[in-house]
Amino acid sequence: MNKVILMGRLTRDPEVRYSQGDQATAIARYTLAVDRRFKRDGDQQTADFIGCVAFGRLGEFAEKYLRKGTKVVVTGRIQTGSYTNKDGQKVYTTDVVVEECEFAESKNSGGDNSGFTPVDRPSPSSAAGDGFMNIPDGIDEELPFN
Repeated sequence: MNKVILMGRLTRDPEVRYSQGDQATAIARYTLAVDRRFKRDGDQQTADFIGCVAFGRLGEFAEKYLRKGTKVVVTGRIQTGSYTNKDGQKVYTTDVVVEECEFAESKNSGGDNSGFTPVDRPSPSSAAGDGFMNIPDGIDEELPFN
């Protein structure tokens, strides 16, 4: 099985191109900075920079809504390839081909650069200190279970 799930921030605006032909397809390339969970001794780098490519509808989505700094969750698959550059050297590539892309935070929490309008959710201030919502007294009769 070849499945990848990443959460990170775009390092710059996506680079979008369209294929040639009657049915031009959007091809968006961007890099995600994905934080490492642990830091090794002497290792200054605390993130990995992973190249992603999105085709078609997902490429158009990236062009319209994704910007530098936007935090997203990407699901896809790893694809490897190679090509010979103009100097005659063989170059190997590894990219994540995006199959799903979702915002990982609201527009307000990540700065005003994501182009995303958050859905209505209860504000954190309505939650008790333990992270759970307070349930009013006398509501047990209305619950469909015991």
